[in-house]
Amino acid sequence: MGFRGNAFAYAFIVALGGFVFGLDAALISGTVRFITVEFGLNDLQIGAVVSAPGFGVIFALLITGFIADRIGRKKTLLLIATLYLLSAIASVLAPNFSALVAARFLGGLAFTSLSLASMYIGEIAPAQSRGKLVAMTQINIVIGLSAAYFLNNAILQATGSSAAWVATLGIADYTWRWMLGTEILPALLWLLLLIQIPESPRWLVQNQQSQEAERVLESLGFGSEIGESLAEIEASARTSERSFREQLVGLFDHRMRTAFWIGLVIAVVQPITGINSILFYAPTVFEQTGIGTDAAFAQAVAIGLISVVFTVLALVLIDRLGRRPLTLIGLTWAGASLLVCAVAFNSATYSLSEPVFEHLPDSIDTNALADLVGREYQSDVAFKDAVRERIGDTALRAGESKLLQNAAKLNSTLILVAIMSFVAAYNFSIGPIMWILLSEIFPINVRSVAIPSFALITSIVNYLVNQFFPWQLNNMGAAEIFSFYAGCVAVGLVVLYRILPETKNKSIEAIELELGGVKMMAL
Repeated sequence: MGFRGNAFAYAFIVALGGFVFGLDAALISGTVRFITVEFGLNDLQIGAVVSAPGFGVIFALLITGFIADRIGRKKTLLLIATLYLLSAIASVLAPNFSALVAARFLGGLAFTSLSLASMYIGEIAPAQSRGKLVAMTQINIVIGLSAAYFLNNAILQATGSSAAWVATLGIADYTWRWMLGTEILPALLWLLLLIQIPESPRWLVQNQQSQEAERVLESLGFGSEIGESLAEIEASARTSERSFREQLVGLFDHRMRTAFWIGLVIAVVQPITGINSILFYAPTVFEQTGIGTDAAFAQAVAIGLISVVFTVLALVLIDRLGRRPLTLIGLTWAGASLLVCAVAFNSATYSLSEPVFEHLPDSIDTNALADLVGREYQSDVAFKDAVRERIGDTALRAGESKLLQNAAKLNSTLILVAIMSFVAAYNFSIGPIMWILLSEIFPINVRSVAIPSFALITSIVNYLVNQFFPWQLNNMGAAEIFSFYAGCVAVGLVVLYRILPETKNKSIEAIELELGGVKMMAL
């Protein structure tokens, strides 16, 4: 059974929310320098701007399951799309730091699109193609990320153009606003397309609308299997007529133990790899290698393209090789890549030479830096601290890229390759597979609580990673950050090796029976 009827079309429309999410998540990466200078932000304020959506989604996930059960999956998706649109408009118009944080927080309320898309697609997809269909969300996320990096780079390059249209549109004066504004049209398009999708047949059965559920199953192309599929859904639904509280209690039932631990581990492992530090701060991360701002934006575009290629590869292999092999191979690969980054940054040295003074902004007092010429520092933190003592934090931020470009002595090629390798490994494994597993391992009687709950855990960890990354970079240094991420991946790999089963080509109901009867393997 492959892609039948309208199942692919509906899944694709819902998965477009991943594209909007990718744009929203990655567009901010190109604005960090501009916003920092315009609003005079410190490390924690920068973190607040970038992580505000991650903070917003924490609150949204607390009620997403309840709303999805009360008004249905479709209406909840329409509400989410509206929030994305309003957030994009408000971000472009934000007059100050507080308004921008508030606008991005609003967008974070829409980040539940990922968990809800996973839920919806898992409920309409045939078992044999569920992995591919759920993975489309991840495909769209990385396409959105890639588009964001491309648009940021294009807008940055336009700021140096003397073309009349650049001046007319004020791109050089409102660079970061143009970057964030590119989200508006995709968000509007997704909102309009969502009007076309049907309600989830499993939700319809839960709400005593079996005839409508049968019609939806027919439109999805289940054909002669409609009766069998409807009977399975109804049988599962008879045990799932529970309140939100009852579903939450059911999540901790002994029969859910294996599924619970799998969900918890992958929900923590996925963000603790540090992937969003790279995706959300891509130009900033690349500037630490000393390649300069323009090259850093170009490398961010490469990250987007690699993400697309390896997510597509995962999509091709997910239902052939299975979830378990891809997860274990990918995490091993990711951990090794992070370790290479840590070692390379650890061996770096930093020393200023006089030619850098010719390229620094006029706001920097180059005389104050004269005594640093020729001095060698063994870490990026020590070097930045020395510069900060002489010219202040604001001036350091304005000239950081040029200073690092001149002072850093490291194997930038090795670091860039290792970062690209890590991004490839993530998108080949835990990136798309987490959402697929969450859509498969939980039965319908706890699904509306389980998926948002574990997505909530992921969001909390993501928020902490994004909020404190700028502070960590300036106080811990790149080597220590990458070492920490590598260690976390190693721990997650060991745990998942012990507890992660294979779920490919199994119906949700069959997986429920299997996990409910399997004792948790000892760690």
